[in-house]
Amino acid sequence: ACATPISPGMEIYTTTPGVKQMREGVLEFLLINHPLDCPICDEAGECKLQEYSVDYGQSAGRFVEAKVHKPKAVDLGPRIMLDAERCILCSRCIRFTRDIAGDDALGFINRGSYSTLTHYPGKPFDNNYTLNTVDICPVGALTSKDFRFKMRVWFLKETKSVCTSCATGCSILIGSREEKIYRYTPRENNGVNGPWMCDAGRLNYKWIGHADRLKDVLVRGQKSTWTAALNEISDKLKKTPAGSVAVVASARQTNEELWLLGKLKSKLGAVSDSVARFGEGDKLLVSADKNPNTNGARLTGICFTEIGTNLPQIANGISSGKIKTLIVFGEDVTKHGIGADLLGKLETLIVSDILPNATTKLAHYVLPGCAHAEKRGTFTNTKGRVQKFMKAVEAPGDARAEWEFLHDLVHNVTGQNGFVTIEGLFNQMAEDVSAFNGLTWQALGDTGVTVQI
Repeated sequence: ACATPISPGMEIYTTTPGVKQMREGVLEFLLINHPLDCPICDEAGECKLQEYSVDYGQSAGRFVEAKVHKPKAVDLGPRIMLDAERCILCSRCIRFTRDIAGDDALGFINRGSYSTLTHYPGKPFDNNYTLNTVDICPVGALTSKDFRFKMRVWFLKETKSVCTSCATGCSILIGSREEKIYRYTPRENNGVNGPWMCDAGRLNYKWIGHADRLKDVLVRGQKSTWTAALNEISDKLKKTPAGSVAVVASARQTNEELWLLGKLKSKLGAVSDSVARFGEGDKLLVSADKNPNTNGARLTGICFTEIGTNLPQIANGISSGKIKTLIVFGEDVTKHGIGADLLGKLETLIVSDILPNATTKLAHYVLPGCAHAEKRGTFTNTKGRVQKFMKAVEAPGDARAEWEFLHDLVHNVTGQNGFVTIEGLFNQMAEDVSAFNGLTWQALGDTGVTVQI
């Protein structure tokens, strides 16, 4: 059927006894030289050949000759392992790398039953999209070195989420078990990433389970409780004169968190900004903007102009003594023009982050936050696509989602009481932010909604 041209008026039947018999015959040929690796194969549970064997396979094989053996555990590239015996020569990987990734690095050598997949001599399989070939391989011929032999797929809980490695915001599935993340895989979304994602984004999850995660609320270096710390911070902020507070947010925070910070900023008469991150992009998926929510920072009012342009003003304000309190979320400001000497001049330094850095070490208050995989929320990508993501694993220690304690802090400082669920918070934000007007949490669905940016 795959070699039959379509013509007008053609009627195609796919479930007739004749078609079933043909499929049984083709499957028998595919299995002639296929190894019985299912118990040790990483593709088990996701293998199309297994599924077709259930539907069309025979109870016994008729092939009595010796199987053709091919190389196993072949190092095809820095992230890919090849088992040539399992390959059914479908050429999906070859066509993907040539036609989609634009890297013509794979091909077949030899002929007939001895045909084998390989990379071209002197050209290792090493583009930023190689792991997509693991997804499209219908068998276990191509496996990820990162995931290889780590976990059976049927034990994984899959959670719908969004990649945070750049502003594209690819839709992903987080595979986890017992509060540990084992892999990211692309989740098809034709409005964002189609069925693909880059290797850099796919492997950017190990920091979430880092042993050095911030787990305790700290007040002047001593462990405290959320209630005590937030009450003390609230009292200080209420007494702080207008114009003497600055806020450095992160464009890696959610729309909801940035909106709450914006409300706090307005109440305090504070100047605010975020940190820009730029790197290399490409023509397929990768954005040069390495923040997942730059547009969210703009739309919620954290930075009305170009992101990062207010940081020198904040540094000058601290230097002159005008700014006495600095609130920092998710950024090491010592790397962005606000050095340790300036931080030492502050009366109050409030920092929320996930991992320790030079800024958290100097903070009077340290509030441990959550990674995106440990909370729910929304991001707005580079094209204005608002996507929601779900919670995959629990946060360590006393770490809390930033929107939760920001809600408490805003309530303490302003006296305003808002929604205490992420759904209600998003809907409230959508009423307040013009770009989000008319949106609801439920209306975002699994693939998101594009807004005007």
